[in-house]
Amino acid sequence: MDRNLALEFIRVTEAAAIAAARTMGRGDADLSDDAAVTAMRTAFSGLDIDGTVVIGEGERDEAPMLYIGERVGRASSGAPALDIALDPLEGTSLCAYGRAGGLAVLAAGPSGCFLHAPDVYMEKVASGPLGRGVISVRKSPTQNLIELAAKKGVPVEDLTVIILDRTRHEDIIREVRAAGARIRLIQDGDVHAAIATCHQETGIDLLLGTGGAPEGVLAAAALQCLGGEMEGRLLFKNDQQIERAQTMMPGQDVHRVLSINDLAYGDILFAATGVTSGDMLKGVRFESGGVCETHSIVMRAKTGTVRFVEARHNLGRKDPSIR
Repeated sequence: MDRNLALEFIRVTEAAAIAAARTMGRGDADLSDDAAVTAMRTAFSGLDIDGTVVIGEGERDEAPMLYIGERVGRASSGAPALDIALDPLEGTSLCAYGRAGGLAVLAAGPSGCFLHAPDVYMEKVASGPLGRGVISVRKSPTQNLIELAAKKGVPVEDLTVIILDRTRHEDIIREVRAAGARIRLIQDGDVHAAIATCHQETGIDLLLGTGGAPEGVLAAAALQCLGGEMEGRLLFKNDQQIERAQTMMPGQDVHRVLSINDLAYGDILFAATGVTSGDMLKGVRFESGGVCETHSIVMRAKTGTVRFVEARHNLGRKDPSIR
C-alpha cells in the first residue's frame, strides 16, 4: 500500500463530509446520505487506483451509487488494485438532526483484507489496546467488565461503556448498571464509538451491543490501525439472510465468532472526516467568503501512524468533490 494514498483518501472523505454537512439539521436522512454518496463517488473518480467496493451502500439493485462490487478509481495501467470499505455518512440521522459524531469514512487495503460482510446485524465488543486477548463476545458483559478493569488496574466503577440506545440493548444496559460501570448511550454511529475506545481523552473503555455488520468491518479496520481489540458474531433473522451470508463468505462458518483479524487484516489505510463535531473529530465549519474547515484522521495499520489533518477549503476556487 502506497502511503501517499493517505492524503488522497482524506480528499475523498472531505468531499463527502462537506456535501453532507450542507444538509445538517434539515431532518432528511436520505438527503444527507445522498449528498455524501454522490460527493464521495465523484471524488473517487479522480484517484489513480483500481478499487472494488466490498463494504458499501447495499446491493447493486438497491443502491445506485457505491454498491458492493462497484469499481472506483481511474483503473489506469499500473494503478494499485484495492478493496474498499466505506460509509459516506456514518450516522445519517446524526447529520440530519444536527447531533454529534457524524463521519465520512473509508478504509482500503489489498484484495481479501476485509470480511465480505452481509448487511445483517452483528454482535460486537470493542476496546482499546489493553483489551487485546481480554474481551470477547463469548463472555457476558459482567465478565468483560471485570476482566478489562483488572487489566487496566481500576475498579469496574471507573469504566465507561458506550452502547447504542436501542430497545434491543435493554438487557445489556441493565447488566452493565448492575455491575457498577458507567454507561454512555448514543443515538447512532458505532464506528465512531469503537474508535473512541482507543482514545483516552474520550473516557470510553468498552463498546457493547449489536449494530450493522458492515460498520463492524469498518470499525475493525480502524482498531487494527490503533492497536485495539474487537470481536463480532453475525446475527440472522431468517434463512434467507443465512444463505446470503454463505454466498458472500463461501466455505466459512457464518455463525462463528469473528476475531478482529477475521474482520479486517493487513496493510490497511483508514480515513475519516468529521461531519458533525464529536469526541474525536470536529465537524465541518462554513465561514464567510466561500471557505470551510474540515477535521480528519488518517491511519495506517502497518506502521500504527495516526495523523490528524485540519484543512481549509476555498469552495469558490474548486469543487471539493473533484479535488
